[in-house]
Amino acid sequence: MFIPCISAFGISLAIVLITMPLLIRFLHKINYNQAVSEYSLQQYKEKQKTPTMGGILFVLTPVAVTLLMYPGTLGDLQVMIVMLAYVGYGLIGFLDDYIIVIRQDNEGLRPRTKFLLQLLLAVVFFLMYRQDATTDIIIPFFETVIPLGGVYMLLVFFMFTGTSNAVNLTDGMDGLAAGTSFLAFAPFVLFALQQQKLVIAVFLMAVMGALLGFLRYNVHPAKIFMGDTGSLALGGALAAVSMVLKQEIALMVIGGVFVWETLCVIIQISSVKLRGKRVFRYTPIHYSFVIGGMRETQVVLMFWILGLICTAAGFLIGVI
Repeated sequence: MFIPCISAFGISLAIVLITMPLLIRFLHKINYNQAVSEYSLQQYKEKQKTPTMGGILFVLTPVAVTLLMYPGTLGDLQVMIVMLAYVGYGLIGFLDDYIIVIRQDNEGLRPRTKFLLQLLLAVVFFLMYRQDATTDIIIPFFETVIPLGGVYMLLVFFMFTGTSNAVNLTDGMDGLAAGTSFLAFAPFVLFALQQQKLVIAVFLMAVMGALLGFLRYNVHPAKIFMGDTGSLALGGALAAVSMVLKQEIALMVIGGVFVWETLCVIIQISSVKLRGKRVFRYTPIHYSFVIGGMRETQVVLMFWILGLICTAAGFLIGVI
């Protein structure tokens, strides 16, 4: 059981390590560089020279590796939901990145368009999921099962749109989103193995291997960014795997860093609109620590440690 997982991890890692330099050179050649918002901190303006859309490689590689190892995967509904969520949300991100790069601004897809596309995919995955699964959720510790029925559709929508956008918000420093996502996938591998869903575990290990390879080129100073292609795909996959493995509650703890980032943005925007005052120095919250005097690498390390704590806590919740 562990050998296929380790193999998928190693193959994906090797592919990304070898091919990422080629992608970086290609993106440099066609000037697919990061468009930095005018509202970004001054020290991040120089990052507009760094190529983006690196997520293309760590989205496609795990899918290809899994299909090569298990050609019959196409007949496994739950596996296909996870893989299609990964690719589908990655495609939304790709469209966003493409528009941003071509126009050299951060407008990208219109918020309404992006929202509708995310909603459409969430509905599709819910309908697929409902073919052979329950809409109950399990409350940890109390061993209570709550049947949600049609309300589960709303939960699915918030899981997919919330998680994908939360990872996107977290993707603001070198290695931040990739590192915290790598940690977040780990407990779901164990959940999948515990439920004897080997192919899902193999796919997630392939994603982790690809992410580790990407981190080799994304840690400070980053040679490439994942773009919305990568961040939306990672969030979509986390939401999908938590749904099919019935770990919806654990997801909120495992993705604690992403939840924190999102809540801070919501609080900040609400406070400015209602009170005309900020609560935090800056949001997304990781920038506040830089303004406070911390180096970028220190902030990223702190968030990785927080992500590790959330991962451990979420795993304990998931197995109880």
